[in-house]
Amino acid sequence: MSTPAASTVSEHVTGRPDGPDAIRRGHIGWVIAASLGVGLLTALVLAAAPFVPATEDGVTGAVLIGFAVGWTMLAGLSALVTDQSQRWALVPALFMAASGLVLVMLGERARDILNWVWPPAVLALAIWMMVGTSRQLRSRSRWLLHPVIGILVLTSVGGLYETVGEALDAQSYPMPGQLIDVGGHSLHLNCTGSGSPTVVLEPGSGEMSSNMGWIAPAVAAKTRVCVYDRAGRGWSQPATTPQDGTQIATDLHTLLHRGNVPGPYVLAGHSFGGLYVLAYAAQYPDDVAGMVLVDSTAPKAAPLEAAASDARSAELLTRVTAMLSIPARFGLGRLYGMVAFDSLPPRSRDEVRASLSTAANLRSGIDEFVQANTAMVQAGALTDFADKPLVVLTAGVGSDEAHLASQGQLATLSTNSVHRTVEGAVHEALVADQAPAGVTAQAILDVVTAVRTGEPVVP
Repeated sequence: MSTPAASTVSEHVTGRPDGPDAIRRGHIGWVIAASLGVGLLTALVLAAAPFVPATEDGVTGAVLIGFAVGWTMLAGLSALVTDQSQRWALVPALFMAASGLVLVMLGERARDILNWVWPPAVLALAIWMMVGTSRQLRSRSRWLLHPVIGILVLTSVGGLYETVGEALDAQSYPMPGQLIDVGGHSLHLNCTGSGSPTVVLEPGSGEMSSNMGWIAPAVAAKTRVCVYDRAGRGWSQPATTPQDGTQIATDLHTLLHRGNVPGPYVLAGHSFGGLYVLAYAAQYPDDVAGMVLVDSTAPKAAPLEAAASDARSAELLTRVTAMLSIPARFGLGRLYGMVAFDSLPPRSRDEVRASLSTAANLRSGIDEFVQANTAMVQAGALTDFADKPLVVLTAGVGSDEAHLASQGQLATLSTNSVHRTVEGAVHEALVADQAPAGVTAQAILDVVTAVRTGEPVVP
């Protein structure tokens, strides 16, 4: 049996206490590691929970609540099983739990306020945590917490950078055209020029109306042209449902109808935009007078996989997309946008860069790739474009044999078609670089002329 005197002698000799105190002193590192791990695991589980809204706000709120569980665990276990109680951890626990609940319950209504409140609050929280660890954590285990505190500082600075940047962008780049409700969300539509038929431009993957900065004015000089932003891009609002080819075509049809833009139209789609104009022509054949496919992604004729129609799979993908878009709230997208699309006209370039920086744009872009296989199959529903004018443009640089073959196959959709290869141009240059974009604009005008005259499209 150990006596107080013996314990004192042992402590004097070894420098460490015997008995229960020794057990308590040895566990703080494990408590910190376990708490951080449990917090991360809880965050992931809650983000996937069916009772949490499958939105950016819902997923972000769930992640914060999960982290709050980890900080609560650190405060509780450190007091119970160690002699280094980390009471300071209750503050980040309460802060993250409260913020998470507000986001889950109020969503977008609270986000605009939190975007301004969060950066200084998180910086103050990081300072509090640093002071708390220096005072209450007498162990080298504090290195486990320093990276976490460093991440909080970076998110604070990045969050303020992004919030201020978006506010300045809203002032610098007011929306041209109009915002129209298409059912659950509103899309941006801007029409210029005059004449018939109206040309509707469909940007490529991850892109917006301003990516057509070279093409739209050139076409508007000869006829009416409309550009628009798909959900979550540019000035359009995000959608709450997956945006596959059929949904995008449906939204565009509603947009044009409610925007009082009469058809039939000449549709021009670049890259993934080609899939969407093909899907539109399959769904609304009487609304399409002609088509231009600008280095279009190839459609598929295969049946949809069962997973693509499974509601639970779609919801899970929506949650993953929402989670992956969160870093844009901390300015990471804005850093990329600083150097992107330099060859566009200055105003269009700056508008595109402003859109690229947003979480909504990133989320929309990721969702587009998630829905890619479905969109390709839906585009494959168009198997016959009859004798309507069709021009297929293909980039002369970077196209492999399979892509060239698919482009040739697209040209067979109509008996009144032309397949042109733009030598020296890469895929993006067909819309982003002035000279190749001029070739694209001329192809669109060639189809417009063919529709007006009833003559075959110019070879």
